[in-house]
Amino acid sequence: MIKQDILKKNDVIELEITDFTSEGSGVGHKNSMAVFVAGAAPGDTVECVVIKVKPNYAVAKLLNVIKASPDRIIPDCRVFPRCGGCAFRHISYEAELRMKQKRVADAVKRVGHIELAPEEIVPSPSEKHYRNKAQYPVSLEGGRLSIGFYAPFSHRVIDCKTCLLQPESFSVILRTVARWAEKYKVSVYDERKHTGLLRHIYIRKAFATGETMVCLVENGEKMFKTDVLVNELIKADPSIKTVLINKNPVDTNVVLGGKNTVLYGDGYITDELLGVRFRISPLSFYQVNHDQAERLYSKVREYILGGKTDTVLDLYCGAGTIGLTLAGSVKKLVGVEIVPDAVRDARYNAEINNIENAEFICGDAADAAEKLAADGITPDSVILDPPRKGCSPELLETVASMSPERIVYVSCDPATFARDCAVLARHGYNLKRYTPFDMFARTAHVETVGLLLKD
Repeated sequence: MIKQDILKKNDVIELEITDFTSEGSGVGHKNSMAVFVAGAAPGDTVECVVIKVKPNYAVAKLLNVIKASPDRIIPDCRVFPRCGGCAFRHISYEAELRMKQKRVADAVKRVGHIELAPEEIVPSPSEKHYRNKAQYPVSLEGGRLSIGFYAPFSHRVIDCKTCLLQPESFSVILRTVARWAEKYKVSVYDERKHTGLLRHIYIRKAFATGETMVCLVENGEKMFKTDVLVNELIKADPSIKTVLINKNPVDTNVVLGGKNTVLYGDGYITDELLGVRFRISPLSFYQVNHDQAERLYSKVREYILGGKTDTVLDLYCGAGTIGLTLAGSVKKLVGVEIVPDAVRDARYNAEINNIENAEFICGDAADAAEKLAADGITPDSVILDPPRKGCSPELLETVASMSPERIVYVSCDPATFARDCAVLARHGYNLKRYTPFDMFARTAHVETVGLLLKD
């Protein structure tokens, strides 16, 4: 065991784990330095080897569990923790929920400086096979075709055609694509050289209707024998409603390019949330946990309908899923989204549901909010559902200048949620209630829905 006071790379140390990081690694302290260990859990005593040392923290690799946490369980996945898809297959689900509840509460108190406890976290209805969307990178690993997910902190693909988070039908689709690619010698993308055709396999499933979408992401040049693939896919899984090619020739980590070519079907699938039908295209944002999304949207509805509901402004509206589920209870809904495909879907979704009081604007949320304010549109309620980075101070100032009665904030990052709540408090909007939702069981992510009222 290490005796020196200063940690160095390759030191083997014994560590008591006391907490989790936001990414799901265990946290311990050695010589007053925080040490992060993937696969460790609070209550563990572990032996680990230091693999990275920074001025304020170190990262170590788990070697051995000396004393197991009472929360620890035997992982039920053969590739955990080599695959980066899950963070918590080694602890009980009850322990995971406690950790996520604490993470949200700590962020609100520490980052937002708000002394308000959250409501009880809403668990996912299912811990397995709940995801309706998966993007599988494809690569050659050791000369063999690998389809799965990236290892943590790398772009090395861990072959995993059967994932406990995805519908079981996805593995049938992956094996069908793999057989086709191997038979017809379809070249596989090499991101270091930016060569090869097949980059990703992207699958979506509508849980309410059972419809499935398969989309192959290619690196520019046209793939051959796709007619054979389509026939094989439909034979393997009759629920497949559409098959597409997405062209992404750019040297980037972004999965999807902007151009889709439909090989079979209409290029979209249709799902239902809270009795409202939605068309989903490859580029449309749609919550990955269908049943939990219905619970989360019901909470948004509860928070919104607690006050005056003449006009609701839905910023970052995506395909309109949140706003359209409550449109029948408000006088007017205005949605704003920057992705053109999503706006087209939102307008179509309003049409197929005979919703006539909804308007959707394509543009940046901040710019659109500023224009609406300049046009004198004064919403009674504003829904904010931003990406992980949260909202800009300028957007929050613009929203506050509209003087809505209430703001309902849907967040996928507790720290930016707390930060933005603190900004809104300076504009007279204080957090009154907030509820964590476990949208992504067995991963480190957690969603939060917050209600802010003007004092």
